[in-house]
Amino acid sequence: MTAVNDDSFTNWKNREEIAESMIPIIGKLHREQDVTVLLHSRSLVNKSVVSILKTHRFARQIAGAELSVTETMPFLQALTTLDLGPSQIDLGMLAATYKKDDRGLSVEEFTAEAVAGATGDNKIERREPRDVVLYGFGRIGRLVARLLIEKAGGLRLRAIVVRGGGDQDIVKRASLLRRDSIHGQFQGTITVDEANSKIIANGNEIKVIYSNDPTSVDYTAYGINNAILIDNTGKWRDREGLSKHLRPGIGKVVLTAPGKGDVPNVVHGVNHDMIKPDEQILSCASCTTNAIVPPLKAMADEYGVLRGHVETIHSFTNDQNLLDNYHSSDRRGRSAPLNMVITETGAASAVAKALPDLDATITGSSIRVPVPDVSIAILSLQLGRETTRAEVLDYLRDVSLTSPLKRQIDFTTAPDAVSSDFIGSRHASIVDAGPTKVDGDNAILYLWYDNEFGYSCQVIRVVQHVSGVEYPTYPAPAV
Repeated sequence: MTAVNDDSFTNWKNREEIAESMIPIIGKLHREQDVTVLLHSRSLVNKSVVSILKTHRFARQIAGAELSVTETMPFLQALTTLDLGPSQIDLGMLAATYKKDDRGLSVEEFTAEAVAGATGDNKIERREPRDVVLYGFGRIGRLVARLLIEKAGGLRLRAIVVRGGGDQDIVKRASLLRRDSIHGQFQGTITVDEANSKIIANGNEIKVIYSNDPTSVDYTAYGINNAILIDNTGKWRDREGLSKHLRPGIGKVVLTAPGKGDVPNVVHGVNHDMIKPDEQILSCASCTTNAIVPPLKAMADEYGVLRGHVETIHSFTNDQNLLDNYHSSDRRGRSAPLNMVITETGAASAVAKALPDLDATITGSSIRVPVPDVSIAILSLQLGRETTRAEVLDYLRDVSLTSPLKRQIDFTTAPDAVSSDFIGSRHASIVDAGPTKVDGDNAILYLWYDNEFGYSCQVIRVVQHVSGVEYPTYPAPAV
């Protein structure tokens, strides 16, 4: 019989107690001051004791040492003494930068200095929530709805527009929001007001509007004004089609699919700051574009990229058939759960829109495989200079922790990582260190991405940016 290590057990119970005491502090900061507490870009809001400990366990610092709640708790306590405005504050970054600081400041002094932009005359005042309308309520629509409800405050989901259904249509749609075979149960309570065609989720009243034609809806009739409409149908991709949504009550339209023509394709973290304030129509590109563009930008910034090819091993989607049947696209008519299906991807060509300064040819292809979620992009690059595998991995790890791309790029060294491990990831892509290959000026990166939830998080970031409720993060990421 193996002896129990009492010291390890006592240490665990101590950390468990500290994590438990963090929860009300994190909740109060979020509720009363609109402060989101992060740990290396992972939110700690509404997390359980075990989740907080696991986040600390896996949010490693640049040196690779595990981060403990005993290290981050003093910084969290210091935040409670400050008059903070709406912001995101990263405890992991605070702890990491404090270790490097040699000025002999106390935790309280260092914290006040590091988050100075969120206090005093500099702090952002709370804004009125921006109305949001979802047009379409499929896979992406429901995940975006979950995120909007979770972030109630800056954004307010007011309505969902769907085609007319049969009996108990609204009950069935609410049930699909409540339960998801891949992403699990909705975190909260959902009730249905059939008489008034409303879904009430965590206290948010969401009007369900039935319409087959976007030009037939007057949103002001529902008390909706200057809203951002998120089109999840993909039915219209160009400016002319998407302009149909610019009805009374709608100020901007965001497409959750690649835009065509002159519609800007936006990848948050890369080119979102190029959106013109008066732009009414924009696209969040595709899940694969969001997965490859941030690491591609990171590699181009550091090493230069001469050319590249991306091969995506992509989970099957609802536009494929369960069993063999007619499909307008080649091969996609064959049974999705039974086959690997070679198909095309527009992600490579979309790179030029998101990274216009990248002077490199990027080609791409895709294979759909029988898994329901999480894909992997294999990015093969010819670099502008020679390097080593160790240098590339150290660089990408640093990017994932301290750069402006840290919300887009995650990093894993887990030796047994497989696709299902990344269900629910909020990053656009996750660099897998294990299979990474570097030979001189050639590099091959393996990038996991939750093509449903990770992409939905990118959509929300774009919506927050264009609505003016994307609050700054402190300490500021290294440029």
